[in-house]
Amino acid sequence: MKEKKNILLEIILWISAIVFFVPIYYLLVSTFKSADAITNKPFALPKTLNISNYIVAWEKMTYPRAFMNTFIITACTVIFSLLIAAIAAYSITRHKSKFNKFAFTLVLAGMMIPGQVSLVTLYTLVQKLHLIDNVWGMVVINCGGNTILPLFLYKSFIATSIPIEIEEAAEIDGCNLMQKFMLVVLPMLKPITATIAIIVSLGVWNDYMNPMLFLQSRENATLILEVQRNVGQFSIDWVNMFPMLVLAVAPLAIFYLVMQKQIISGVVTGAVKG
Repeated sequence: MKEKKNILLEIILWISAIVFFVPIYYLLVSTFKSADAITNKPFALPKTLNISNYIVAWEKMTYPRAFMNTFIITACTVIFSLLIAAIAAYSITRHKSKFNKFAFTLVLAGMMIPGQVSLVTLYTLVQKLHLIDNVWGMVVINCGGNTILPLFLYKSFIATSIPIEIEEAAEIDGCNLMQKFMLVVLPMLKPITATIAIIVSLGVWNDYMNPMLFLQSRENATLILEVQRNVGQFSIDWVNMFPMLVLAVAPLAIFYLVMQKQIISGVVTGAVKG
């Protein structure tokens, strides 16, 4: 009976894998085809591996500039939001007070409010701060929206996976509050940090709404905005759209493959100790 269940589970997993792989297969094979081949034979293999579509897409989206803008926004958002969240989570977890409890409740309440509700207010504030069409302004905006979830996850991890006795031992050895956090707590947050980093990176790298609203010039455009330029009012340039999509998501896919060991480790650690 157990073997039959395992076989059934394996079949379900294979079907799920195929379902998820079909769109990826369609995207990849379409990058080497002409417009007629994409329309008439969408799932057929390309007759030749013609990379000219990638060359045209690279040039049309000015890839190095768009990639650098996206990388700066994503990397800085991940670094600053995770650092702020880690410090706040440590303070809330280890220094219990009415103020910290109220602050944490207030932060959690922010998770219940959809970001779209505050777009008008946010745009007015950003405009008054002269951060419109500014890459660093996007970093500030993203940090504000990507700190809540990391704060919640860090708080749970610190409370369940980092014994306070380790910090007490460090305090006996002469560490002050900042040294305890930087030298003891922060290195122990590595597993969960990898998991949070990929979650935040996915959201920021693939974000379309905020760049569309706050980045107006092409010099500051992100990869997603460059892809969107192929979507016209009456037609879509599919020949260029497919290779642009691959170029836009490839760096993030590589980052995920490199970090997957740490991500799985963080999830398992949280599941076992939480």
